[in-house]
Amino acid sequence: MVRLTNAVDEALVRRGMLTPEQVRTYEADALVDTGAVRMVVPPQVATRLGLGVRGQRVAEYADGRTESVSVTEPLVVEIDGRDTLEEALILGDEVLIGQTVLEKLDLFVDSQRRRLVPNPAHPDQPVTKVKFAATRAVQRVTALSSASAA
Repeated sequence: MVRLTNAVDEALVRRGMLTPEQVRTYEADALVDTGAVRMVVPPQVATRLGLGVRGQRVAEYADGRTESVSVTEPLVVEIDGRDTLEEALILGDEVLIGQTVLEKLDLFVDSQRRRLVPNPAHPDQPVTKVKFAATRAVQRVTALSSASAA
């Protein structure tokens, strides 16, 4: 079971502009598609959640066809107590969970039991891998930009 929440509604609650009861949510049995990179929600789910369209993306189907499809404003995806912020392609007739959600939630696919399981190395909470070297490179670029401006 996956719980989808309109992230803009959540932000408006934090700002005191909506009550928690006004936050739009949707629960669904989702299909995990390890061959898909992105998340997909059907048009009726996007409408029920009140998700605006923030642009277009090109989707490539398994048969090689491509199509320009709408992409949603942010939504919160919650699976087994783990949540992440995501945008979704609007198409089809079922909720699909792709690789980006699985990575961000640190979940593995148990194909034999047909379920998602937490990464055994991080059973209590998702862990995001970051590289320290990348941080140093950003600091170096920032320092170079500051020196150039002076």
